[in-house]
Amino acid sequence: MDSFVIYDLETTGLDPAGDDLIQIAAVRFRGGRVLADDSFFSYARPRRRISAFIESYTGIAQAHVASAPSPEEVICRFSAWAANGTLIAHNGLRFDSKFLAATSHRSGRAVREISCIDSIHISKMLFGKARGTGHSLDLVKARLGLADSSLRRHDARGDVDLLAKAVTAMSERLSLDVNLSGVPRHQTWLPASE
Repeated sequence: MDSFVIYDLETTGLDPAGDDLIQIAAVRFRGGRVLADDSFFSYARPRRRISAFIESYTGIAQAHVASAPSPEEVICRFSAWAANGTLIAHNGLRFDSKFLAATSHRSGRAVREISCIDSIHISKMLFGKARGTGHSLDLVKARLGLADSSLRRHDARGDVDLLAKAVTAMSERLSLDVNLSGVPRHQTWLPASE
């Protein structure tokens, strides 16, 4: 049975080369179930100050990250925790996977390739690809009738909580097997273990 890691990143901006991750949260998903007791969370201290826009969008202030480890240290810890699990992120192909790769290459360690799923592909399998059919996490939440999380949206913990519920519900509706067979995969990079 495959092991999956549902994760989300918050960053200082949209450019993987110039911006940094400031928060990561993840939970393990196995056998079609979220393993709530098997989770990962960390703030990360970026190379530059968090802008007022990012602070208002994510709720993450400079005080949250001031004593946090560097993004490269955090990504090394995340890689060790994730092990060989297939990573799942919403819009991961266009955003999260690129930040993982850029941060991993800056870590100074050897890197390893890891398999990923963009949960937007699962949404497209369920809700279709017709023009105008959006697949944002908020639209997926509404279509699935998921309750609001008690955690803030655009905080990695809140987004992972919501995404875990969405992946569970979508895989059940699609009758996907426990290995999520048939869902497209892509690759990214994480630091290799020392």
